[in-house]
Amino acid sequence: NYRNHRKLCVIDGTTAFIGGMNIAKRYVSGRGHQPWRDTHLRIRGGAVYAVQRAFLVDWYFVDRTLINSRSYYPPVPFAISNNCLAQVVTSSPIAMWPDIMQGYVRILLEARQYVYLETPYFLPTDPVLFAMRTAAIAGVDVRLMVPRHSDAKLVEWASTSYIREAIEAGVKICFYEDAFNHSKLLICDDMLCSCGSTNVDFRSFENNFESNIFFYDHDLTMRLKQVFLDDLTHCTVAETTADLPHTPFYTRLWQASARLLSPLL
Repeated sequence: NYRNHRKLCVIDGTTAFIGGMNIAKRYVSGRGHQPWRDTHLRIRGGAVYAVQRAFLVDWYFVDRTLINSRSYYPPVPFAISNNCLAQVVTSSPIAMWPDIMQGYVRILLEARQYVYLETPYFLPTDPVLFAMRTAAIAGVDVRLMVPRHSDAKLVEWASTSYIREAIEAGVKICFYEDAFNHSKLLICDDMLCSCGSTNVDFRSFENNFESNIFFYDHDLTMRLKQVFLDDLTHCTVAETTADLPHTPFYTRLWQASARLLSPLL
């Protein structure tokens, strides 16, 4: 049940990739007739060392081989021309604290203008849902982008219950219509953004080995904000429960029942 959900690639200690993409054919051709949409980042500079460290810790965990030679951490072969601060954060079920979940909660509670989120699965833990609702009630523009239809029906049914609860607190739900959006993004107040493997669900926050990179930089945040805004053009936005499709009572009862399985999905 504890799986490594991280998506990391390091090349020669100088270039790294991190984000939401797995290595699978459907990331190019889609699953069935449904194309996939994802976000992955190329990292250069000192942050590559942090991505590599996350990989080497995992390698030691499974192989008991400690790789710490200086040759794996070569000098940066080019000049960095920005002041971008990057922080690679990992979380796992064996860690003392759920670091990525705590980071999301803190960002939501400290936001002043907006928080934009993209996730393919929305089955939030109680702290994250509470933080989203608190931010929205306080007047922060909280927007959550999810696929119109999930690739797993049971997850979609359970997610609908949480979506209704979030909308009631003022969270705007953006249903991505063009494809299955597998991106995991967070953008806040034009100054902080994150991308990685973490979904807004129980499994990512509590059960999986995950990795995200957080950037504290205006320019890069604006680039990822534009990614979100471009995706928004392919969305239908629901701002109130009246914008949701009419759902019969027995369907809502089934969705609420599926919600009970959220920690296992």
